[in-house]
Amino acid sequence: MNTLFAANWKMHKTTAEARQTAAELKGLVSGKLKPGREVMILPPFTALAPVAGALGGAANFLLGAQNFYPQKQGAFTGEVSPGMLLDVGVSFALTGHSERRHVLGETDAVVGAKTAFGLESGLGVILCVGEKLDERKAGNLEAVLERQIRAGLAGVPKDIAPERLALAYEPVWAIGTGEVAGPKEILEAHAFVRRMLVEFFGASASEMRILYGGSVKPDNASEIIALDNVDGVLVGGASLKADEFSRIVLA
Repeated sequence: MNTLFAANWKMHKTTAEARQTAAELKGLVSGKLKPGREVMILPPFTALAPVAGALGGAANFLLGAQNFYPQKQGAFTGEVSPGMLLDVGVSFALTGHSERRHVLGETDAVVGAKTAFGLESGLGVILCVGEKLDERKAGNLEAVLERQIRAGLAGVPKDIAPERLALAYEPVWAIGTGEVAGPKEILEAHAFVRRMLVEFFGASASEMRILYGGSVKPDNASEIIALDNVDGVLVGGASLKADEFSRIVLA
């Protein structure tokens, strides 16, 4: 499996800014990527087509989406369907990001419905899971992850192609705070996620990527990537500048 470096731009960048950043990133890393690495950019909806154009089908670059609605079409004002995303070149989309869960109120059931429908519709999916600080302090890390994973994968076929599904462990207390889970904490969480994947998917679980997300920076990326069961990173703030994110990608 390829190690994935995913840039989640969240609600940042105009179309011109997104196009420029994507082009700069492509120029900085093209031809320099270590074997077995790929880069994904997840811009806001308005910038998907401009970023696709800037990437121009470059090898080892993927276009991702931050969200979608689990219906083909209909009276869902303000929403975007998987088919619309596929139409502009998107290959993967996030489900269950902590901001969707804890800021915008998406339940475990909603996350599970999105995950299953996205995969059914032809998208690859990165299912995000992770605990809040009070949950970790209470010793509930595994209980939270198990609940989120069981609900998130409830409708996913057992024979899903492993390259189409990834999980991202993102401790909520480490997102945008400057705090980073230490190696022991990451190893512990990722090992548990892998065990859950094996329970669901058997041998093919070893081919499914588990990403880490939470204040990933150029100065800690190589250490995180080297850890067992870490198959990539999901990067927020540090992905907004092409030079900074390129140092993570090339670490």
